[in-house]
Amino acid sequence: MEKIHDTAAEFAQAKSLCRNIFEKKLKDYGTSWRIMRPSSLTDQIYIKARRIRSLEEKGMENASVNEGIEPEFIGIVNYCVIALIQLSLGPGEQLSIDKALELYDEKLDGATQLMANKNHDYDEAWRLMRVSSFTDIILQKLLRTKEIEDHNGRTLISEGVDANYMDMINYALFALIKLNY
Repeated sequence: MEKIHDTAAEFAQAKSLCRNIFEKKLKDYGTSWRIMRPSSLTDQIYIKARRIRSLEEKGMENASVNEGIEPEFIGIVNYCVIALIQLSLGPGEQLSIDKALELYDEKLDGATQLMANKNHDYDEAWRLMRVSSFTDIILQKLLRTKEIEDHNGRTLISEGVDANYMDMINYALFALIKLNY
């Protein structure tokens, strides 16, 4: 018997997990990330995705830091949301925790609405994919983002960095769902 999936509920759970971590880190660090430029955030996301790929290739038993890949996917979601906030506001002054959470919800909800629209058209094809494929796609989107950033955001035909951040959020959420549900 095939398992019945509730994509909306699974996404809500994965989003809640990421938001919970974001909120706790806000309470620890405030909005210190407001100093960062989107390109620096792209590099931070790249580090997390490279660690995931390294762990996938070497195996967790060979990891020097025993944290697994789940926290890295959560970090990708959260850094992508921060990058979207920074794209809209620019680096600047600290935000209140309430304002940061309001912006977080706005950006994350926008990204996952995009997923819901695409998922309808693609008929949940992501469920047949491997987590390692999500990692590779995220790395590819990071390389695209870096290229666009190196061209000062100008593209001839392609979507901008914001679309790549939104896609990375959704692929990381897909991975979290596949790892947990």
